[in-house]
Amino acid sequence: MKILITGGAGFLGQRLARRLLERGELNGKPISELVLLDVVRASDPKLLDDKRVRAETGDIADRAVLERAIDTETQAIFHLAAIVSGQAEADFELGMRINLDASRLLLEVCRARGHAPRVLFTSSVAVYGGTLPDVVQDDTALNPQSSYGTQKAIAELLLSDYSRRGFVDGRVLRLPTISVRPGKPNAAASSFASGIIREPLNGERAVCPVDGKTRLWLLSPKSAIEVLIAGLEIDRTALGIRPVVNMPGLSVSVDEMVAALREVAGEEAVARIDWQPEERVEKIVGSWPGAWDTARATQLGLQGDKNFADVIRAYIADELPR
Repeated sequence: MKILITGGAGFLGQRLARRLLERGELNGKPISELVLLDVVRASDPKLLDDKRVRAETGDIADRAVLERAIDTETQAIFHLAAIVSGQAEADFELGMRINLDASRLLLEVCRARGHAPRVLFTSSVAVYGGTLPDVVQDDTALNPQSSYGTQKAIAELLLSDYSRRGFVDGRVLRLPTISVRPGKPNAAASSFASGIIREPLNGERAVCPVDGKTRLWLLSPKSAIEVLIAGLEIDRTALGIRPVVNMPGLSVSVDEMVAALREVAGEEAVARIDWQPEERVEKIVGSWPGAWDTARATQLGLQGDKNFADVIRAYIADELPR
């Protein structure tokens, strides 16, 4: 099986690639080639040394780049490439070109190839907004309050229609905020959801730009990878006429996240958090749902994390020694 990961040099892309290579198969078929496409080259030497891996660099909004990465042997595509929320809000043209135009272009290349590959598109909680119920349902109306959310919502509808027409075997997984991410802060409005845990654990100060009562929908990196793979493997008939699934996660307030940090690492770590409200971030993050109904995801075999304290412990075990 030949697999393409767009955003293959990114945080989730490289982790997904490593996990797929470890498994050696997808949907019961041996992995013969794994193409990592990104604007920069994947950096993990273990990935690049694997004979099954081919790293491609280029602008995903360039059709020639996509045609180089996708052929009739490409049976599965994980479309992870995106401009994150804060950056998409700050640079409207860039967000539209990568989050929307490139997504449609990818679908068009698949349509032109004519072999209907499985395409998994990662969407976001940001497709919701405005006045929301306490628990968002799978069929809650989309009402994004940011350019990023709007771009993701339109791309969802496009993939659903291309799938309905038989051009691709599509499925959309709406990602919660991923925490705890290793590395450095990024331009996502939700970057603090990792920073207020990661930085204190690394002996550094962190800034929390939102009120402690702000509720987030979170998923650990490890669980996110497992859900992405399981989502790609779901049989199309099980999805019915709605190929969009809200991924499982944890509904936690920022105060509850801090309490979990205190439980795992003590008061000294918590003392490294500086509370500095930032209206721009509060406006974006405050429009997202803090909890959603995951009954359909559970029925489809998708599983999230049990509690946030264990997510922190997993980060310590997997990342701090490095």
